[in-house]
Amino acid sequence: MTVVYLDRLNERQRQAVEHGVTPGAGATARPLLVIAGAGSGKTDTVAHRVAHLIVSGVDPHRILLMTFSRRAAAEMIRRVERIARRVIGERAQAIVGSLTWAGTFHGIGARLLREKAAEIGIDPAFTIHDRDDSADLLNMVRHDLGFSRTQERFPLKGTCLGIYSRCVNSGQPIEEIVPVHFPWCAAWGDELKELFGAYVEAKQRQNVLDYDDLILYWAQMMESSSLAAELSERFDHVMVDEYQDTNSLQASILLRLKPDGAGITVVGDDAQSIYSFRAATVRNILDFPGQFTPQARIVTLDQNYRSTQPILAAANGVIELAKERFTKNLWSDRSGGERPRLVTVPDEASQARYVVERVLENRETDVMLKQQAVLFRASHHSATLELELTRRNIPFVKFGGLKFLEAAHVKDLLALLRFVENPHDRVTGFRILLLLPGVGPKAAQAVMDRLSESHAPFDALADLEPPPRANCHWHDLLDVVHDLAAKEAAWPAQIARARAWYEPLLERRYDDAEIRKEDLLQLEEIAAGYPSRERFLTELTLDPPEATSDQAGSPLLDEDYLILSTIHSAKGQEWKSV
Repeated sequence: MTVVYLDRLNERQRQAVEHGVTPGAGATARPLLVIAGAGSGKTDTVAHRVAHLIVSGVDPHRILLMTFSRRAAAEMIRRVERIARRVIGERAQAIVGSLTWAGTFHGIGARLLREKAAEIGIDPAFTIHDRDDSADLLNMVRHDLGFSRTQERFPLKGTCLGIYSRCVNSGQPIEEIVPVHFPWCAAWGDELKELFGAYVEAKQRQNVLDYDDLILYWAQMMESSSLAAELSERFDHVMVDEYQDTNSLQASILLRLKPDGAGITVVGDDAQSIYSFRAATVRNILDFPGQFTPQARIVTLDQNYRSTQPILAAANGVIELAKERFTKNLWSDRSGGERPRLVTVPDEASQARYVVERVLENRETDVMLKQQAVLFRASHHSATLELELTRRNIPFVKFGGLKFLEAAHVKDLLALLRFVENPHDRVTGFRILLLLPGVGPKAAQAVMDRLSESHAPFDALADLEPPPRANCHWHDLLDVVHDLAAKEAAWPAQIARARAWYEPLLERRYDDAEIRKEDLLQLEEIAAGYPSRERFLTELTLDPPEATSDQAGSPLLDEDYLILSTIHSAKGQEWKSV
């Protein structure tokens, strides 16, 4: 079989693509680790490997591809189809369309948990809380336990969730986590244990899972030898992208899927590990080769196609400072270009002025604003710069701050849909009830208490006496809940029904209601891309849009604007000037 479609790859990329693949069989025995330096064509290499497996006879249904985001998986599949089309023509679309097990660790975990729910003792109709909802539920539990009324200030809900999440994902107890990562909370160890125990019980009563549960329950499921063997048999090839940013639970899942490493390909770069604050550990990628006998093959992609050699020389100098690392020396055919500058300024205001002057200088040399980016570690670090840009009338777009799904009005509408999916979910029910005039926290809590005691919560809701001031809005809520629960409208028309109920409340709450309505229309457009309400809510929670909200929409394509971004949101992007 001709492999002309691989000719565009460099030698190292081709080694990674062809490793262990036998045309006609597509089998591989030895695990593979691809160390992909920044800008080395990693995505293209992985896409070529998947396409090469398929062209060589591997059933796409038997390939498990896990990426860092659902969008990355979708882009990977598009590239795989484009590559395969060169070899097998129009059949590529249908064949690659069978690559159904591609997504994030959390997304794949959610699918498997619903599929195996009966075998692991959970309700398959669970709903999934995002980080904000998880923190809100934790806060409710904290309040019920009386910890929010302590004489000394108890850790905030976000801090509590951070401690809980790190304990789950690292597999370490509170006694080890708090002194190292949250030392200011050391005095609350016993109370935190009680809080987390009650939080787990609350989730189970309400049939909700948080992000961490999707990985935790999957890992626990893999402790069953029969389930682990069944899933191992299901997949011939397991590929994991961005392996340097996985945690110990995710690594344990991978090793239980393929204990001997047969068919495993992991891709990443130890020098690009940036998610330790989420309990990701670079040890996963550093230790990977030695976890198998024989050891995994290592292929290093070190030719950079994105930067110039002076920039790479500086990067190599920083990478060399790592105490433990895989040896690589990034290089490029692009020898020209400026050396990176290290500039010291006296204060933040001077820093902002310096950055703006550099941006304007670049624009004078025909570097458009959108070809320039200013990066920072945390979103709030750009506050002074944003003021200076506004003062100088320089348009900009910021990524890594408030996300689309974090906007209050978007969360309100989604809460209604989630409440209909799971009326025992106190966080979403509480949020919906508080939207109604005349309903306060105590009344909302009383309603949710009644629903939690009922096996027919929607009937219980209809039987309740509404607060006097909420009478009209109460009956409107009952009507929309009935319509959505009965699925009177097909999906995604249910979004329009929910929006029709919510918009009068939106107009009462916000002066900029018309702008916010545009966001709700955008949400309706997004919903059209999903086959059902359950899939929409699950996937939107696990992999939300990156669009910044509470603005008058994204800039038009013909507008020029400067990019402001956190380093995490900038991963994989490129500009002419940074």
